[in-house]
Amino acid sequence: MALMVSVSGIRGIFGEDLTPQNLVNYAAAYGTWQKGGTIVVGRDSRVTGQICEDLVCSTLQSTGCDVVKVGIVPTPTVAMEVLRHDANGAIIITASHNPAQWNALKMLNSKGEFLDAEEGAEVLAIAERGHFAWQPYDRIGMMREVDDAVEDHIEKILALPYIDAEAIAARGFNISVDAVNGAGSIALPQLLERLGANVHRIHCKPNGKFPHNPEPLPEHLGDIIKAMEICGCDLGFVTDPDADRLAIVDENRNVFGEEYTQVAAFDFMMRHKPGDTATNLSSSRAADVITKRAGYICHRSAVGEINVVKKMESMGAVIGGEGNGGVINPDLHAGRDALVGAAMFLQLLTELDMTVSEYRATLPHFEMSKQKVELREMTVNADELLEQVTERFKDEKITTIDGVKIDFEEGWVHLRKSNTEPIVRVYSEAATKAEAEALAKRVVEL
Repeated sequence: MALMVSVSGIRGIFGEDLTPQNLVNYAAAYGTWQKGGTIVVGRDSRVTGQICEDLVCSTLQSTGCDVVKVGIVPTPTVAMEVLRHDANGAIIITASHNPAQWNALKMLNSKGEFLDAEEGAEVLAIAERGHFAWQPYDRIGMMREVDDAVEDHIEKILALPYIDAEAIAARGFNISVDAVNGAGSIALPQLLERLGANVHRIHCKPNGKFPHNPEPLPEHLGDIIKAMEICGCDLGFVTDPDADRLAIVDENRNVFGEEYTQVAAFDFMMRHKPGDTATNLSSSRAADVITKRAGYICHRSAVGEINVVKKMESMGAVIGGEGNGGVINPDLHAGRDALVGAAMFLQLLTELDMTVSEYRATLPHFEMSKQKVELREMTVNADELLEQVTERFKDEKITTIDGVKIDFEEGWVHLRKSNTEPIVRVYSEAATKAEAEALAKRVVEL
């Protein structure tokens, strides 16, 4: 399997595709592109993280960049550190939801945003040429370590005008947290305790040894459901290894739904700072319903965090995100953030004086089907397949800015090549799961 190079980062299985050589190559390209300046480097807890961190930091120094090393912290914390230190950018060493054998480089610009297509293309072109700005001994960059990045991130969340820590604390939430032994293992419980919650930790040792599949999907949440049965918790929070995605479990041990983490954030913001919203093509129609209910428009972008961020900026959106549990609050920074998502959710429950299940019942209900087709199992080229789908359903509303999305009156189907795995994703949504699967089947059979 080849190294995966995309807007979502440089990903591969460590020791196979992601080697020390290509880690140095891409880090050197990034440092050369930055032409010096200050670069923040952070990572998740993966076993290979320290090796990658050493390579990346030394390489950046060798291109004349000063490095601020923040250690094992959530991806959104790294973005916050870019803004805090007025840095030129950052490299985050994380493969997000991929299994433990994977690792990756994610690159940020001076806004704390992931590189856009143009910026990324410039870095990749430098890597391809292999001409790097290696510096002599008297011009190499300096490195300093920072150990209070998480604390600063939490303080800025608590300082948001619509987060009332005292009110949340008075509610006395009893919360279970599964951080899959990732970068959120310390940060999320610490935030929740600052909000007065009683926190029950499972898999909160940042050692990179994932106890279950690290993607926070319903089928992977069995451990927290068992833990909640024991402790009688009001709700549960689950993050992925770099803590930019948030899944929620209600007091009855039912999964809230990763699509609805974003929907709840939209609902919260419509109550405090109403305006247009933005999400990607693969996210639930519930985001549109909540936004329209407040009198505003939900704008759609291609899948990928930076694509949503760009749409938010161009449309002046007050909140954004992705239906994978990603909440983007521009009042904090322009990136997905499980910590701010958790704080907003607790504030919402506090203001409404509801349990999680009671609140979930107030939201518009849709059912989604998410399927994958392995590229190696396909008998035709993926791009050719998408062209055939476009032609077959040309009489429906078609969107082709990212794969092919077909909007039917009763629901939709979205097919796109993944940026992070060698697969074609097939997402569909309708009023019921059976209807969503039937819509997907019409397209998949073709």
